[in-house]
Amino acid sequence: MTTTKVRAEDTCPTIYQCRLPLSTSTVGHLADLLRRHLKAIGSRWRILPPGRIAVIVLAVLRHDQRLADMAGSNNVSESTVRRWRDELIGLLSAQAPRLDRALKRIAKRGEEVVLIDGTLIATQHCTSKANRRNYSGKSHCHGLHFLALTDERGRLIWISTARPGSTNDITAARYDHILDHLRAAGLGALADLGFCGLDNDVCDPVVVTGFKASRYRKLTTCEKDANRVLAAGRAPVEHGFAHLKNWRTLTKLRTDPARATRLLRALLVLTNLEVHR
Repeated sequence: MTTTKVRAEDTCPTIYQCRLPLSTSTVGHLADLLRRHLKAIGSRWRILPPGRIAVIVLAVLRHDQRLADMAGSNNVSESTVRRWRDELIGLLSAQAPRLDRALKRIAKRGEEVVLIDGTLIATQHCTSKANRRNYSGKSHCHGLHFLALTDERGRLIWISTARPGSTNDITAARYDHILDHLRAAGLGALADLGFCGLDNDVCDPVVVTGFKASRYRKLTTCEKDANRVLAAGRAPVEHGFAHLKNWRTLTKLRTDPARATRLLRALLVLTNLEVHR
């Protein structure tokens, strides 16, 4: 039996190029953010320049590229790419606005209403007992639930903490005290039927929802018309979610659920840089 150290030609790694559909201003913003951070912590260097690191992290978030693949094509280790990703996600999430400040900013612009909705981000299926609460009976899959607020044009202004997939919209809104923050800012909100019962003030409601039919009561013609008008007014919030989910890392989260909140808030900042630049 003979051994050889010569590598076969078929085992040589092949590197391919992929287009990153993001603006140069977004890459520049992320690179400048990293440069300021390195200066603040007194770090002299990284194995790659900040601009190259920004491109690698954006490729991971936008295309859901595997860390090992990005590491191999850039001659670094997988743990290094993971460390870069977590570092930049932390820097971006720190720029995401708080709920009270976001609403005050909307009120100062002269706007009167915001749009609110909830969605589910799918996660990897896990059979452990601790993961049972992440199962959504509505969507029939495991995931994390979060709320988002947009302005009338569909621009994302705030994202809530990620919660188990079994959480419904109205429960999440009560956890975050959405009603109190809206009243403090003097704003109203348009919401879907999942928020029915959140605001019980009949005379001066803050959260406006449609009419829900029951088993023994059908909707009238006027109520159906009101629901159509409300659905048209809420359309921009769906556009905001669509822009957010263009980041394919949200297709199915493989990260630790405890880090999902920072990831979502970092993607909110990047989405606003891309869509409203």
